[in-house]
Amino acid sequence: MREKVKKEALNAAKGQLDSYLEMNNHRKTPERYAVLEAVYGLSAHFTIEELGEYLIKEKDFPVSRPTLYNTLRLFMQLRLVVRHNIQGKTRYEPCYATGNHIHQVCTSCGRVTEIPSLPEMTDFAQMKFKRFRPDNFAVYIYGICSKCQAQLTRQKRITDKKQNKKS
Repeated sequence: MREKVKKEALNAAKGQLDSYLEMNNHRKTPERYAVLEAVYGLSAHFTIEELGEYLIKEKDFPVSRPTLYNTLRLFMQLRLVVRHNIQGKTRYEPCYATGNHIHQVCTSCGRVTEIPSLPEMTDFAQMKFKRFRPDNFAVYIYGICSKCQAQLTRQKRITDKKQNKKS
């Protein structure tokens, strides 16, 4: 099911990119489409470095760093990609068909997971703003993921055992 939604989002994004490039007499380069497919192929928020690595390892399609930056800038203008600054690190995510959602950010490992927005947030999504038309929103919740919490608990037990032996 999720793969079908991803494919539909990619096809819609390709259509939007095609229209823009044709209307503005820009070239339809293989790099732009390879980056677009990679962006919609990644399953999580990604950095420029991760995107470049994915293109090399998974698609066997190396793309220069300036091309990645320029292409992502274009995708942001077209609202195909959204940029986040999470814990001082720039991350990107496809924004076609993602809708309103919540980002859970682990302050220990930096992992970002998404959950759908809560029903209580529908009022927030329908707010009217002066001289601003919102499309969607994202909320950030910072904390510690279960994996890091388990690791911290294990480390604490080891430290406590060492201190008990010294006593």
